[in-house]
Amino acid sequence: MSAAHTAATVTRVTDSPALDLLLPVDRARRFEPRDDEAELLALFDDAPARHVRANMVSTVDGGGTGPDDVSGSINGPADNRIFQVLRALADVVVVGAGTARDEGYTPLHVPASLAAERRRRGLRDPLELAVVSASGAVPAALLDADRPPFVLTTPGCPDLAELRRRVGGDHVIATGSGRDVDLGAALSALAARGLHRVLAEGGPGLLAQLVAADLIDELCLTWSPLLVGGPAPRVLRTDDWLDPPRRLVARHLLHADGTLLGRWQVARA
Repeated sequence: MSAAHTAATVTRVTDSPALDLLLPVDRARRFEPRDDEAELLALFDDAPARHVRANMVSTVDGGGTGPDDVSGSINGPADNRIFQVLRALADVVVVGAGTARDEGYTPLHVPASLAAERRRRGLRDPLELAVVSASGAVPAALLDADRPPFVLTTPGCPDLAELRRRVGGDHVIATGSGRDVDLGAALSALAARGLHRVLAEGGPGLLAQLVAADLIDELCLTWSPLLVGGPAPRVLRTDDWLDPPRRLVARHLLHADGTLLGRWQVARA
């Protein structure tokens, strides 16, 4: 998912398209846009207190980006509407360092129109950002921001001391060994800091690692009505087949103007 969505937030929530709930069939209805998005928030706010949700966007032919290599070029108003709702329900957004750099991430803000609903649910402000980088190569603009992100890295990161100096020791979580961040331990460390509701926004490599480690509870996937062809990455990038494949259970399917927005729960054994 893309921080480039934020470029589309200059319009009012009520300028967004209405969303039709297609599945479950017995709950079919329409969600008209409203400033506080209370109805959509209620639709998605039924997860456990500790929960990892991924949010991604794909074209109909499976491209995770457009020709510009960012997902911001394949999303639209309906996708952006859900994007803002899911962020409003999260304690922390987790992204890979490459995605943070390519998509131009900045410190995160929940739109004022959703803030009251967020506070009503007991979610703390501000919405935090956590960047995963085994090498510690996090964009300088984030490290030096007024609200720096959490950095999820390894004990062997060559810039570990410098990262702690720039963002504060409590904001650097070093787990794992060698070149791999132990994402399970990193998420547990975030939870110990009160960040229980995790929203993973990619990229495809990070999502693949989370899925392979069985850390994803739910996937929200938007299908944008576009064909891009080319070498676009899939939303899940891995060299090997998942063994076994992970089964998903459909929770609901929304639609607006040809865009389909699915929500899938990972089936646990």
